Amino acid sequence: MRLAGKVAFISGGSRGIGAAVARLFSREGARVSIGDILEDEGRALESEIHEKGGACLYVRLDVTSTSSWRRAISSTVDTFGKVNVLVNNAGISRGGTLEATTVAQWQRVMDVNAKGGFLGMKATVPEMRKAGGGSIINIASQLGLVGVADGSTPYQASKAAVRLLTKAVALQYAKEGIRVNSVCPGPTRTP
Repeated sequence: MRLAGKVAFISGGSRGIGAAVARLFSREGARVSIGDILEDEGRALESEIHEKGGACLYVRLDVTSTSSWRRAISSTVDTFGKVNVLVNNAGISRGGTLEATTVAQWQRVMDVNAKGGFLGMKATVPEMRKAGGGSIINIASQLGLVGVADGSTPYQASKAAVRLLTKAVALQYAKEGIRVNSVCPGPTRTP
């Protein structure tokens, strides 16, 4: 039980990578809070984890909203007493090549993928400080490491932003016992 006694918050936790992380963390002993706009899927996963003996809280979360993040983290602390781990997982891909991408598509991807992670860390770091430290895991992408000609331009740019934001925040909070890392998965098909 590597995460026994820990409380983890996972954005985009209702399906795909986020749901897999929630299940794994619960099996490893963490109490898990999942934040997502997908309420039906989030409630179903919450029930599944409870049925398997785990502790889980679903909270509605719009990662682009400061107040939504504050409510989600506050609900987690009210329920579980603290936050030790943040997994910034919520993400979307829209648009295509440079000329095929609209400004609205660009902005939406940047808001969810880059701003969402920024707001998540901003809301969670004070609670990690109270808990004596913590771990932030930002889900970036292999496409944040290398560009591809036929990929989504805003997605690639947003995931590169996540990587550098991770490095900056890691340096800022290392002395407080808050580790910040990014993970760069390859292609993942999520329904």
